Amino acid sequence: MDKILSLIRLEEERQRETLMMIPSENYTYPEVRAAVGSVLMHKYSEGYSGARYYQGNKIIDDIERLAVERAKKLLKVPHANVQPYSGSPANSAVYFALVKPGETIMGMQLKVGGHLTHGHPDITFSGKYFRSVQFGVNENGRLDYPKITELAKLEKPKLMLIGTTAYPLAFDWKKFAEIADSVSAWLVADISHVIGLIVAGVYPSPVNYAHVVTSTTHKTLRGPRGAIIWVTNKGLKKDADLATKINRAVFPGLQGGPHNNTTAGIAIALEKASKPDFKKYGKQIVKNAKVLSDVLKKGGFTLYGGGTESHLVVVNLIPLGLSGNVVAEALEIAGIVVNRNSVPNDPMPPYYPSGIRLGSPGITTRGMKEKEIEQIAAWILRVVDHVKLYKLPGRPEERTQFLKAFRIKIAKDKFLLGIAEGVKDLCKKFPIP
Repeated sequence: MDKILSLIRLEEERQRETLMMIPSENYTYPEVRAAVGSVLMHKYSEGYSGARYYQGNKIIDDIERLAVERAKKLLKVPHANVQPYSGSPANSAVYFALVKPGETIMGMQLKVGGHLTHGHPDITFSGKYFRSVQFGVNENGRLDYPKITELAKLEKPKLMLIGTTAYPLAFDWKKFAEIADSVSAWLVADISHVIGLIVAGVYPSPVNYAHVVTSTTHKTLRGPRGAIIWVTNKGLKKDADLATKINRAVFPGLQGGPHNNTTAGIAIALEKASKPDFKKYGKQIVKNAKVLSDVLKKGGFTLYGGGTESHLVVVNLIPLGLSGNVVAEALEIAGIVVNRNSVPNDPMPPYYPSGIRLGSPGITTRGMKEKEIEQIAAWILRVVDHVKLYKLPGRPEERTQFLKAFRIKIAKDKFLLGIAEGVKDLCKKFPIP
């Protein structure tokens, strides 16, 4: 057997026996996996349905048309593009279509939950090629809309790209639309994390307020790794040619041929998202996240925003004097997979942040509900208490060596491995679909 195939089997085993609690991860459907691994990957199809630059695309055209129609129907919007390779290229295409290099854009700071493509300065294309202004949160970890309004009127952005990867509370899209309209800015909503919740009706929809909506397709939507760009009625009223501009920005502006196997997988996921069972699933995601939040708070954890209104929870470890690296490494040994994450006013650099981010989509997909979430939260509290004496060194040059030694030490830690056995038993009761 090829070594790669052996490694894939090991990864299957890891996923089967551990808890997927990174909120940007999820398990897709068997039908989606079949589509992504199908013969569709063999075909090149630059262009759009009915206007390809290669022959032999009749069936591919039908697949893409179906994906587009399902995308439009899901959010009830007039235009959708299903070709972006992932979320970052989707956001790049929107910038490419609507703003020129050097013009001002506005988004949420990375350290309070925004995304790199929302204008993070210096190291990203969005922060280098455009003049980026960014907003944060108040002392309570909440968006301060009057301050955001004040910043927008001062800086007059051409485009506001609003979305989150680690902000646990709901956005007020109406207020963002009022801010954008007050300065004649494009409002782009990045709903990559919460699209499944929006479809389920448990998170506010931006469709009536934003001009453009972008999303990945693999998080709460449970599709393959891809993305969609929607143009709303409000966007078309602002510019009748907006859909064409977006299409041209994707191809030929930024990409070549679409990944047809991914397009098919997206189409399947969209159809499943339109069913009543998916809405029940989305509601359970939020229920589970709120139980997780409540138990962790009762256990003494400080949570960003005070809790959650979505699928994710961010734990602020500063009051405990702990590093996100230490806690995430220990939880992984215990079979609970989360990611380290920055928190507001974090004194540490992004690679050594003072928080962890965890969520409920993956474990909800496995069928776990409130009772199981309470058990998982109890394990998390025990793990953190177990490693509370392991403090990350203050000197940067000592951190790498400290973490290396820490990994070796906890790899055989009987307490953590004991919890991992409990996790395995739980996972057997809730197999991956």
